[in-house]
Amino acid sequence: MIVVTGATGNVGRELVNTLAAAGEQVTAVSRRPAEFPEGVRHSQADLNDPASLRPSLDGADALFLLVAGDDPHGILKEAANVKRIVLLSSQGAGTRPEVYRHPALFEQVVRESGPDFTILRPGGFASNAYAWAESVRTRRTAAAPFGDVGLPIIDPADIAEVAAAVLRESGHSGRTYELTGPALVTPRERAAAIGRALGEPVRFVEQTRDEARAQMLQVMPEPVVEGTLAILGAPTAGERTVSPDVERILGRVPRTFDEWAARNLPAFR
Repeated sequence: MIVVTGATGNVGRELVNTLAAAGEQVTAVSRRPAEFPEGVRHSQADLNDPASLRPSLDGADALFLLVAGDDPHGILKEAANVKRIVLLSSQGAGTRPEVYRHPALFEQVVRESGPDFTILRPGGFASNAYAWAESVRTRRTAAAPFGDVGLPIIDPADIAEVAAAVLRESGHSGRTYELTGPALVTPRERAAAIGRALGEPVRFVEQTRDEARAQMLQVMPEPVVEGTLAILGAPTAGERTVSPDVERILGRVPRTFDEWAARNLPAFR
C-alpha cells in the first residue's frame, strides 16, 4: 500500500489519481474530508500531530511525504515500518539551505531514518499562477515582480508522475532528483501564455520588490518571503538550470507552461 500525504494539494491529488489509475492500493491522507477515486482509502491526519498518522500508515509499504509540520523526527518514528519514503522537498534546500531550513531539516532526518528514500527537489510550480486567477478573470491583468527573469518552473502533474514512478519502481534509492520544466519562462511570458489559452490578451503589471514583498508577507513567513524574492529576482546558476531528471525518469520531456495554462484554463475564465 502507498500512503500519500497532502492528498488534496496540487501534487498530491495528481499523485493519488495516477497511482489509482495504475491499480495501486492507495491511502490518501489529508486534514479534512475529501473525495477521491473509487477504491482509494481516505484517512484524516495532520502532519503537525505525528501520532495522528498511525492509522494511515498501518500496512504501508511506501510513503509520499510533504515537508509539513514541525516534528520530522516524530513523523519518521511513526513511519518506522515503511520500506520506502519519497520526500517532496524544495530546490531551495539545495541552493539556499540557510534560508530553506525546514526542507533541509526534513531531508536530513529522512536520510538518517533507515528505509529506502528518494528526495524530490522541484523548483517553482506552474500552479503558482493561480495567484493571478482573480485578476485575470476580472481585469485580464497579472502582476508580479522581476517580469523578465526566467526560471524553469514545473507542472505539478510532472512532479506527481515522477513521484509515482519512484514509489513504484526500483533503482531510485538514496537519490535526490532536481525537477524542473523544459525551459526558462519569465512572469511576463507566463501571463502571455494564459492570454493565448484564453484567446484574449492578459496585461502584465510589473510590481516593485516592496509591493511583492508586502503581498507575500500576508501568506508566508518573512524568511521564506526573502528567500523566494531572492530566487525570483537574482536566481543562482543552479536555479536557472533545466534539469534532465524528469525526462530521465519519465522518458519524455516535461510539460510546458503553455500546456499547464491550457489544461487549467477554467480557473482564469
